[in-house]
Amino acid sequence: MIIKKNKTYLFHKRLQSIIILLFIIILSSCKNDIKTVSSICAKDNSPVEITKDVEFTYSDSGHIETLLTAPISNRYVSDNPYIELPKGMKVVFYDSLKNITSSITANYAINYERKHIMEAKNNVIVINYQKKEQLNTERLIWDQNKRSIYSDKFVKITTNDEVLFGEGFTSNENFENWSINKPTGSFNIKHED
Repeated sequence: MIIKKNKTYLFHKRLQSIIILLFIIILSSCKNDIKTVSSICAKDNSPVEITKDVEFTYSDSGHIETLLTAPISNRYVSDNPYIELPKGMKVVFYDSLKNITSSITANYAINYERKHIMEAKNNVIVINYQKKEQLNTERLIWDQNKRSIYSDKFVKITTNDEVLFGEGFTSNENFENWSINKPTGSFNIKHED
């Protein structure tokens, strides 16, 4: 019986050594691929809401001031929530009599909800229908709190009698009172008698 006990003891000792060795091999064979770990740990960057054929109405005291339309809207929730309009948008501004005064169109836009700032990009066109003036640029910021629009990129402004170019401009959101930075182009100078 003593022999059997020793054999059993040796068997368990060897089995324990084999299990420990296998465990060490398994642990040493694991490796952390940075891309795999990053993809597992990364926050989901998918929109929380996708909407088609959207209309956002902004009103003050019951009067519609602006209407934004877009074919698709993606809403993202983060520390700085935003709405992306990847297929473009159009914003129409109204006066107190519900007449259209101006509009902004772009092929892409992103609206930062907390800051109330929209950035429009790619083929941005602003039209003042009453003055028959048009702005063309590739990037435009609409600050909804300040009720202004501006750009730091190349701009082209077409009026009834002149075409102006510049590097940036500022205006009220209706594109009524604007100023152009570093203007070039054909200027009409009116002389007062």
